[in-house]
Amino acid sequence: MVLEVAIMVLISILLAGCSSYSTMTNVYILGLSYTNSSLAGLSPIGQNISTTFNSLKGASSLEVRTGFFGMCVRQKGVVWLCSADTNGLREQIGAENDPLDLIGTAAHFKNDVLFSGLLFMVVVITFAAFLMLSTFPGWHEARDERTGSDVDVKPFPSRPVSQAALACCFVAATLLLVSSLWQHVGAVGAAAMADAAFFGNVKTAIGSTAMLLSWIGFAVAAVSTIALLVMIISIIILDKLTDE
Repeated sequence: MVLEVAIMVLISILLAGCSSYSTMTNVYILGLSYTNSSLAGLSPIGQNISTTFNSLKGASSLEVRTGFFGMCVRQKGVVWLCSADTNGLREQIGAENDPLDLIGTAAHFKNDVLFSGLLFMVVVITFAAFLMLSTFPGWHEARDERTGSDVDVKPFPSRPVSQAALACCFVAATLLLVSSLWQHVGAVGAAAMADAAFFGNVKTAIGSTAMLLSWIGFAVAAVSTIALLVMIISIIILDKLTDE
């Protein structure tokens, strides 16, 4: 049960990334910011495009981070502005401070690449598994018929409920694996495309905290699944031994 609670907490934090400027700005999938670096080995045409972008960029120092539902932006390392409304952020920042439209680029990534549906399914399925596990009997005292003394006993849980909980944990782990791969590959691909498309005028960053939350959630779900499987197999073996 503790593992299921941990999974739901991890996924909830991941989904809440970039929803608040005070606590969630470090939980982001992709970050974009203006920089003065240039790509090596550019062709003459590429150098001309890079120079054009650099002149358009000017002295802008905007930084943009995006999560599943929100985006955070700031200028010159000052206070973060976070919102789910892309147009609202554009109006607050001003077009002159975002000449290459990093806010729009991050919004396209959030809307067209990221998908939170699998994570919501994980939360629902994990909660169902939590409810099933809460029905498992606990320790209680019973009188030993042979000795007449009180002993602590723990009955075996219902096999159908155990198998249903195992199925839920397995599905949750599978969905978390798919979602983690989707998030990771999507962020890496988008970062590579942004680096190439802006010819070194934009610096990209992949949110390590969000990646860790996703992969740790999968690891916890996998451990929970394996633990339930071992428990069910152990109960089956004990039943066979007692029958013999």
